[in-house]
Amino acid sequence: MKKFLFYISQNYSFAMLRPIQEILLSRGDQVFWFFERDNVTHSYLKEEEYLLDTALDIFNYQPDAILAPGNSIPSFLPGLKVAIFHGFDAGKLDRKGNNDHFKIRGCFDLYCTQGPSTTTKFKELQAVYQYFNVIETGWPALDKLFTNKPIKAKNTRPTIFFGSTFSKRLTQAQNNFEQVKYLSETMDWQWLVSLHPKSAPDVIEMYRSIQSDNLRYIDTDDMLPILQDADIMVGDTSSALTMFIVQNKPVVTVNNIDPKPYMLNITSADKLKSAIENALSQPPKLMHEIASYISQTHPYADGLSAERVVTAIDEVFAGQLPLKAKKPVNFLRNLKFRKYLNYWKFNL
Repeated sequence: MKKFLFYISQNYSFAMLRPIQEILLSRGDQVFWFFERDNVTHSYLKEEEYLLDTALDIFNYQPDAILAPGNSIPSFLPGLKVAIFHGFDAGKLDRKGNNDHFKIRGCFDLYCTQGPSTTTKFKELQAVYQYFNVIETGWPALDKLFTNKPIKAKNTRPTIFFGSTFSKRLTQAQNNFEQVKYLSETMDWQWLVSLHPKSAPDVIEMYRSIQSDNLRYIDTDDMLPILQDADIMVGDTSSALTMFIVQNKPVVTVNNIDPKPYMLNITSADKLKSAIENALSQPPKLMHEIASYISQTHPYADGLSAERVVTAIDEVFAGQLPLKAKKPVNFLRNLKFRKYLNYWKFNL
């Protein structure tokens, strides 16, 4: 039996890690959860799931591996640190103009990548840093997207999922509001709206205020049912777009930071109606671009990515992938984590 810890800071992490938990528990391993931030909703934890409250609890537990769907994790914690990713590469850049998705912060021992387009880049970084492994597994967060049957009935009116990034610089949620409101009142379409939990509360409240028979605002820790139910997605610059596209469904983007041929990008919200109608028609050229994008981004539609993650971790435990260098000390980053976690014991 091996001991695993799921280290999370957002509600959407539950759906990303539970497929892995299911496999680990089925083979007799042990799983505990740890909430790094106060904005994780405790009630989302299921009765049979167990929580560690403090960093000291983690050291007492001594996990063999810690899995995190985030950008960083305290490297002073015990166990193999495994990056699962909290989303796809959406082309977002940091303040220095670098792609944040591929930023190496010296936290992880293993990156479980989603598809060739991310694996290639992380393999290049692995060759440079030499203190982590990279194994392509697919993304466990999508397993049930391909194995669970959608609940939407056939021959019903078109369903549109509207989502948006929380980034103040990139979000178009406020700019799209009047058009979404107008279209929900004038078109026979069903709207499902769910904004990122970090979005501005007043913007979230704007969309809550226009709920009707044609528009529902949904708070959830599991986006997959929404993705399955919707025929198209409307968004801006968000990794959720990729989660939707990999189903072979069109997306309409408004002022995407880096529009691609597999998107229907518009630069003004007043073009939303015609763009949605175009997307619903599934034009052949667009669908060909989507298929090509899927083959490079997430070619796994078998629902077995969680199993591949577990296999990858087992390979590391078995010593099949020895590393050539040790992780950096990361003193400043770990000092911030120690302050946040209120843990000051130094283990030599």
